[in-house]
Amino acid sequence: MNTHHRATRRALSRAFSRALASPFSTSSHKPSGAAFPLKHVTRSNFEPALGELRRHVRAADFVAIDLEMSGVTSAPWRESLEFDRSDVRYLKVKDSAEKFAVLQFGVCPFRWDPSTNSFVAHPHNFYVFQRHELPVDGPSFEFLCQTTSIDFLARYQFDFNVCIHEGISYLSRRQEHEAQRHLNGAYEDELSETWCNLKEVRDVQLNRMADILFSERIKNRFSEWRDGLLQDRNGGFQPQWNSTDSKQQFQTIFFKMRPALSLTGFTSHQFRLIQWVINKHFEDLTYVRVTGENLCSQQLVVYTESKDDIDLLMKEVKDERRRGAELKIQSAIGFRHVIDLLSSEQKLIVGHNCFLDIAHVYSKFLGPLPLTAEEFVSSINKYFPHIVDTKILLNANYVLQQRMKKSSTSLSSAFARLCPHIALGSESKGLAFLQPVQVEVQVDDMRTSNWNAGAKHEAGYDAFMTGCIFAQACSHLGIDFKLHSPSENLAHNEKLCKQINHLYLSWTNGDIIDLSTGKIEEPLGTKNPKKQYSKILFENIVLIWGFPSKLKAQEIRQCISKVFGPTSVTSVYHLDESAVFVQFSKTGFVSDFLVLKETLERSDGPISVLHPLAKLLEGGNTRAASYEIYKEICSSPISEVLFADQAEAVGIKWKTEVIEPKLAGESQENQSFREDEEISNVPKSTENSKHKVEKDILSGHYEIIDSLYTAEANQVRANNL
Repeated sequence: MNTHHRATRRALSRAFSRALASPFSTSSHKPSGAAFPLKHVTRSNFEPALGELRRHVRAADFVAIDLEMSGVTSAPWRESLEFDRSDVRYLKVKDSAEKFAVLQFGVCPFRWDPSTNSFVAHPHNFYVFQRHELPVDGPSFEFLCQTTSIDFLARYQFDFNVCIHEGISYLSRRQEHEAQRHLNGAYEDELSETWCNLKEVRDVQLNRMADILFSERIKNRFSEWRDGLLQDRNGGFQPQWNSTDSKQQFQTIFFKMRPALSLTGFTSHQFRLIQWVINKHFEDLTYVRVTGENLCSQQLVVYTESKDDIDLLMKEVKDERRRGAELKIQSAIGFRHVIDLLSSEQKLIVGHNCFLDIAHVYSKFLGPLPLTAEEFVSSINKYFPHIVDTKILLNANYVLQQRMKKSSTSLSSAFARLCPHIALGSESKGLAFLQPVQVEVQVDDMRTSNWNAGAKHEAGYDAFMTGCIFAQACSHLGIDFKLHSPSENLAHNEKLCKQINHLYLSWTNGDIIDLSTGKIEEPLGTKNPKKQYSKILFENIVLIWGFPSKLKAQEIRQCISKVFGPTSVTSVYHLDESAVFVQFSKTGFVSDFLVLKETLERSDGPISVLHPLAKLLEGGNTRAASYEIYKEICSSPISEVLFADQAEAVGIKWKTEVIEPKLAGESQENQSFREDEEISNVPKSTENSKHKVEKDILSGHYEIIDSLYTAEANQVRANNL
């Protein structure tokens, strides 16, 4: 089929989908200001809701999403900090997505309705709660809860009982693959296991009189039953058991179109004896164990007419088990069917500050998050090639920036500023744009142009707000939806292309990651007012932790500056009360400081006690390392409250000797383009650096610097006055 025919076919298919999703045949319009609830979806109504959502997504121009989680940060130092490099920011997002649960997932498809010149939104609020639904051995699912997040949800009437009892479970693609692999292994191993069981049965020794009598009685019962079948081919024969117990233990049924005896009331040892009797005395009877609908094991003795019939029966039994297991796996996929739908339809996905949301989607429904942002970007782009962040849009356009009037770009604030005609009601239309984008809401058979759900901070309503912000932002970017073609993909609109797949890694300093390339880009629009440090050089940073808790940033700066000079330290930044970043003015100071610290701690002489760094090293628990060690600590799944405890738990206590060669190498590499920042005597190797520092200590060089620091510091203070 040529390209023209395929395009025509896709356009017809899209138009047909829109016609199926058209609300006019089934919905009733409600008056302005109508209040009806969100479409809440739990496991009790998931199947029909999924069918409806499928139609709405296929007809949609874009789909807005929002998530409610059980928490964000597993420790205070795992907050996004200004001194976090982009790769470290990703590791912190990864830690959050792996440790916390998604409790609600909001999905809101938006479809442009040309007959009313408005969007029709279909907000869905899914309660999500993962549980074990497959009989596969494995640890229970665990997640963290952050009290601030739980308290926030509770204040907005989040129903935790519905979430836990009725939340929709799910399997990620990786978990489905593992379950399928387990199923295939069980299927392949079943034949060999059967032969092993047969061998065990053949080896049964009838040493007890009770076993001999039981086996003989069972043989007679089976012979009587089989002979009756052979006498009456029409199946009308019923054996005359001698007692009520026998009737209950032996019940004639049909299994796979074959006559069979259902056996109940026997012990496991007696079942082994029954198998032994069947294998030894009956070539036309087969022992079968199957699992019933209530997951109870059922033991059967089935009449078979030939060896080929036996093989066919066993194949039918195994195939039925396989189909049953596959159905259970499909059922256990649960909410991931929604994610698969969004991925397969390749719609434009709209979120608000949504990098963490996308990381949750990957971690919960696709598989383990990759170790690096580059790998994550490469993988997520295959599933969701078109994602737009409304927070990016709000900072990408001058008109939108003016409209926000430097106010918060939080979701609720942006919704109130950009969409007052929706947020506050029809009487506030004069406060909105000259030509606001109208949005109607449809939930089941109810539709209104002025919706009041009263459901702020529920994921479904937040997804609705996100979509409304996006529609209004598009209008101010110059997109006229009245000219919008149903076959046009908004993701390919030239007025949006610069913002597609650009997401904030963190709002702290405006790092933007391009999901198409993996590159970290400069922030758009105006300078971020929250950024305190204009220039951060990560190769100039030393991480220090475990120092006396009474020390503050200014005191730490003074201790180090007395040794290396008044301008040697450009900034000191607290991760928490137990750790700081110290940024030096020159890269060479990093290795010098680490070597000096090691030398002082190995020395017990009077110089080390009186040294300016003695205050910092007091107690013998102070540790120091380069920025790369900070990244290593952040990559650990452990999350202690204090950073110093985290470093100890990870096993990092002393890294000077490990990192010095790398630092020396980095200093040589950077020398060509940082000559103005490098000291003239950068150490050529670890040993030379150590010898130099030790010689400086013994020669009193640092005392001279201390005096110089005092004089220069006084001059600086005088100039500032």
